[in-house]
Amino acid sequence: MVLIGGSGCLFISFGIRHSFGMYLIPISNYLEVGREIFGFAMAIQVLLIGVGSPIFGALSDKYGSGKAAFLGVILAMLGLTWMSNVNNSFDLIGSLALMGIGGAGCGTAVVLGAVGRSVKRENRTLSLGVVMAAGSLGQFVMVPIVAYLIQISSWSNSLINLIFIASLMLLFSYILSFSGKSKSSKEGSDQTIKESLKEAFSSKSYNLLTIGFFVCGFHVTFVATHLPAFLEDQSLPTWLGGWSLALVGLFNIIGTLLFGRLGDSLSKKNLLAVLYSLRSVLFLLFIILPKNELSVLLFASFLGILWLSTVPLTSGIISDVFGSYYMSTLYGITFFSHQIGSFLGSWLGGKIFDFYGSYDAMWWICVALGFISAMFHVAIIEKPVKRLSNKKSIYQNE
Repeated sequence: MVLIGGSGCLFISFGIRHSFGMYLIPISNYLEVGREIFGFAMAIQVLLIGVGSPIFGALSDKYGSGKAAFLGVILAMLGLTWMSNVNNSFDLIGSLALMGIGGAGCGTAVVLGAVGRSVKRENRTLSLGVVMAAGSLGQFVMVPIVAYLIQISSWSNSLINLIFIASLMLLFSYILSFSGKSKSSKEGSDQTIKESLKEAFSSKSYNLLTIGFFVCGFHVTFVATHLPAFLEDQSLPTWLGGWSLALVGLFNIIGTLLFGRLGDSLSKKNLLAVLYSLRSVLFLLFIILPKNELSVLLFASFLGILWLSTVPLTSGIISDVFGSYYMSTLYGITFFSHQIGSFLGSWLGGKIFDFYGSYDAMWWICVALGFISAMFHVAIIEKPVKRLSNKKSIYQNE
């Protein structure tokens, strides 16, 4: 039940969120503003997803995942309603900000925490990969649909349709309320949230993991927000942007399931180091190679395998090292770092384009950050904290 509820929430929320890049050009043209305004509005949205994630994560840990997700869905629907009626830059920024807060409630912090608490340790990383794969499938399905709706009607009418689609998450939020707690998830239940946070922030590995996740956010949000516009700048067909993002989502299903399965048997931090290094190599190749329909679709496919495969591995490390009792809260804080990266990836993309007239500098920044993040992850120690190790020894002796 929890896998169904979590998968349904991420399918719709990821699908909607990752389709917003299709609105960059039509809304910017409608408001007669440069791309920086839309990029900044998207940056505010993803930043508030990050701010809201530890808050909704704590609400989920305390009051239940279903209630936290339900509140998030309501706020997201209100944000979509506002966005469908924008008349100025304030409306655009405000509506996306409201959707950011709502997106935190029906996003990964709440869903992954519910799943992590409900499944056995030996299946945890794969289960986290399953719900992330559902989110990627939502991206694959929703982005072309949104592009088609914009084409046949208008960007405003397409957002009204998204409101009705988002309402389906209310049902999935209710299903999440059935999340339980496996025996292994109760490790650390004698801790308070304050003690859990103190333990995490005193860990070098947690801090490195959190900093490294910043790069993931920078990469994915820059691409999701600006790739369609970048491709149009290359005089490539309009359809290519939507289908590129859709392919990212489709191949991310393979990536999240693959790395989720590998993470149950291999070192998660080493897998993350490989992921970030491969991203940098892929961005480097994309810079060098000529841009045409085939090269872009191949780039999107390979990037999809590396897209959000970081999430089950990152959340899995948190669960393995600190236990899963306060996983929603701890992952929410790490995800906040991810969203700071997302803020800069979205806003700087628009800022640099408006200043230089191209995205070239952003692609090179993506290359450098990927290699830096890989080095951070190599230094992480995956062993459970002493508190959990001691308890495990006690249980074994008993």
